Amino acid sequence: MENIALKELLYKMADDQLILGHRNSEWTGFGPLLEEDIAFSSMAQDKVGHSLALYTLLQQLGENDPDTVAFTRNAPQFHNCILVELPNQEYDFSLIRHFLYDTAEALRFEMLTSSQFEPLAQVAKKVRAELRYHTLHAKTWMNQLGSATDESISRLQRSLDLAFPYALGMFEHSPYESDLISHGIFAGENELRNQWLGKVEETLFKTSLQMPDWKLIQPVMGGRMGKHSKHLQPLLDEMSEVFRIDPTAEW
Repeated sequence: MENIALKELLYKMADDQLILGHRNSEWTGFGPLLEEDIAFSSMAQDKVGHSLALYTLLQQLGENDPDTVAFTRNAPQFHNCILVELPNQEYDFSLIRHFLYDTAEALRFEMLTSSQFEPLAQVAKKVRAELRYHTLHAKTWMNQLGSATDESISRLQRSLDLAFPYALGMFEHSPYESDLISHGIFAGENELRNQWLGKVEETLFKTSLQMPDWKLIQPVMGGRMGKHSKHLQPLLDEMSEVFRIDPTAEW
């Protein structure tokens, strides 16, 4: 059971990173500023690299190689949360998603540096260093645009309210939650969510944005169990188009 629990954890983390990495890459050439074009492209590359590290751990546990896992599964076989698969929309939505997701992931990987599964702890120590840039970037723009003009504040607030139910879906419980906790692999989604809420509120307090009342919000769940929005399969089709032409090719 411990091995199954570990694989489920690795799959959802890797799938999150891969899918959001693809979404971030869609800003390449379309960023509102050259600086942001470069920033989102860089973060996209980091996230795909993080997904590769996690898929490699899965391969060591007996799963298929990273390319096969990333490019040959269909939407119901993915474990990512629904937040990361949503279309980019305008920049304010992508910024809010970036802030909410990367705040959670920075905390997740920080927690995992003390995981009893040593290979994951080693990956977490490397990834958390790279995530410091991601969270710094997100908080910098949240502070600037969240306290700038009436338009920037209202747009960010609207996107924050829209994204928050999906963000709460990041913490959908694993069927093996108790096994992960009891074996010291991961402290659990509730602990992560509580830390995340504190960090989000801390950042928003420095802006003119209002923290949504999360206790009154129905989280958008299902992604961890393979129940996705209509947006994921087209993304996967696009992402795997070249690989599927000749899966045996060496590049």
